[in-house]
Amino acid sequence: MTEAIVIIVALFAALLIYAATKPDLFRVWRSANIKAPPDRIFSLINDFHNWDAWSPYEKMDPAMKRNLSGTSRGKGAVYEWESNNSKAGIGRMEIVESSPPSRIAIQLDLTKPFEGHNIVEFTLEANGDETNVIWDMHGTDPYIGKIMGIFCNRDNMVGKDFEEGLVNLKAIAER
Repeated sequence: MTEAIVIIVALFAALLIYAATKPDLFRVWRSANIKAPPDRIFSLINDFHNWDAWSPYEKMDPAMKRNLSGTSRGKGAVYEWESNNSKAGIGRMEIVESSPPSRIAIQLDLTKPFEGHNIVEFTLEANGDETNVIWDMHGTDPYIGKIMGIFCNRDNMVGKDFEEGLVNLKAIAER
């Protein structure tokens, strides 16, 4: 019995040590080419009132409480949400930089299901009659996030949401 406990403790210690070797920063990003001018796409992202049409996070909880405040669009626009659904959770976004028609930076603060403070950026680059849209999220990875990262892949989890959102954005912008 004590041999089994020693093995379990050793495995647990190895897991904690392995987690400590993980990078302190993380980044998840996806891109898509959209056959629309940058200014059309920019307006869909730069105004939180438009997010219900394309953001996959809007569909996670139809009963989610939303509050939009600050400026109507661009720098200073704020979107707060509260959901009993653990996937949507509780959080706040604020546009901290808006450079038409090429870049939007958002401060993302999550409260539940876990705390996180990250930067979300949308970069739009014209390329002929298309626009390359990059959706990027990056931030520091606290120790608990490193442990969780051993069991679940953030890039896959968040990346699939970004992919879905870009497909939705493409469908709307190309109309």
